[in-house]
Amino acid sequence: MIVITGGTGELGSRIVARLLERVPADRVGVSVRDPGRAGDLAARGVRVRRGDFTDPESLTEAFEGATQVLVISTNQSGEAALAQHVTAVDAAREAGAKRILYTSHQGAAEDSLFAPMPDHAATERHLAAAGVPYTALRNGFYASTVRLLLGRALETGELVAPADGPVSWTAHADLAEAAAIVLADEGRFDGPTPPLTAPDALDLRDVAGILTELTGRTVRRVVADDDEWRATLVGHGVPEDRASMLLGMFRAARRGEFAAAGPALERLLGRPATPVRALLEGAVA
Repeated sequence: MIVITGGTGELGSRIVARLLERVPADRVGVSVRDPGRAGDLAARGVRVRRGDFTDPESLTEAFEGATQVLVISTNQSGEAALAQHVTAVDAAREAGAKRILYTSHQGAAEDSLFAPMPDHAATERHLAAAGVPYTALRNGFYASTVRLLLGRALETGELVAPADGPVSWTAHADLAEAAAIVLADEGRFDGPTPPLTAPDALDLRDVAGILTELTGRTVRRVVADDDEWRATLVGHGVPEDRASMLLGMFRAARRGEFAAAGPALERLLGRPATPVRALLEGAVA
């Protein structure tokens, strides 16, 4: 039994869908906070059980009989995130899983300037000490984030954001397919994977250039002052701690933390990774 946490989330649901193309439904289980949202999976023969990272007892039942458990990282950050990840990893180990997988990040590092990255690094350390074979999927930065960074660029012709750096933006769909391949082919990776990323790293100036080509209208990259940009976010109702975290993403990018790119993802997929241009085409349609 392969159990996937967060099986109704944006990444988890895609992984389940691709996994069901490779293994029978009766070998797949999902651990979800709200089983009512997974009725379609249950109808297909997937085992659906309630599992909540803040409720260890629920995970005991959700992971029962699992040979592999894929722990999809929480949306929390800091101590809360690590506590939830540790709870899930320990529950998978206690359930007898022969391999534990975790959706980490290409930029996982203790000294990262982007708050979620030390959380990923700490989770990887816990996995390594758990005494069970594990795979940390070093996923590329989700390309869907690019659309969030555009702001009003398509209206104003200016892509305004703090100074950044190259990022190997990677599509959810590609990462989901890669995870399904790894789950279906047990033992392909031990420990952290190579960066599972698109082959090219782009900065926002590159993104502005792509938008210019797609729309036929000039989109200019404008670099905003860090503090002014953060203050603008707060002024629009973004909590201060979240605004600071988002600014940390830019600071980390310009330090090169997300620039790593390689062939591992495309080799897994057996095809080219989805380019940022393809994702931006939907934004300008």
